[in-house]
Amino acid sequence: MDELQNLKDRMEQERPTPWKDLPDIALYMDQLISYMPRQLIRFDEGAALTSAMVNNYIKDGLVPRAEGKRYGPIHLGYLTAVVALKQVLSVRDIGALMGAGRATKKSPPELYGYFCQALDQALTDTAQTIDPEVDRSELAKMALDFAVRSYANQLACQRILSILQPQETKAKHKP
Repeated sequence: MDELQNLKDRMEQERPTPWKDLPDIALYMDQLISYMPRQLIRFDEGAALTSAMVNNYIKDGLVPRAEGKRYGPIHLGYLTAVVALKQVLSVRDIGALMGAGRATKKSPPELYGYFCQALDQALTDTAQTIDPEVDRSELAKMALDFAVRSYANQLACQRILSILQPQETKAKHKP
């Protein structure tokens, strides 16, 4: 089935731009918005990111403030992670996850590298389970298998975040 082969191929091949290849010139908001769809796999034509969303992510502390009205690699890195994670996590949970990452004292390029590595592994693992030759009557079963796997991963993620967040709250309230 061509559509499944296309999905499998994209999941095996498309990845966010590595840190070293992100634009090294500062981008204005409209340039940032037009750059971001290249970072993640998308199948619909709707806007992946709007300026209002970027401003809200900055206000929520998920993305650093712009330097003037310009956005550099650090903003692209954080936005790539936020846009991907927003598909499965709340802003609060993304904030807890990013706060935990920053607490490791790793640099933004290191954190982005880990994110890209984890995304690569997840996309590769998922692509390997897609059988493009499956009969159309088996598509619902394949979709159910992915949905159930997503449910299990979501349960584990939510529990780990709930364990992590009380530590985040305690750390903020220490004198």
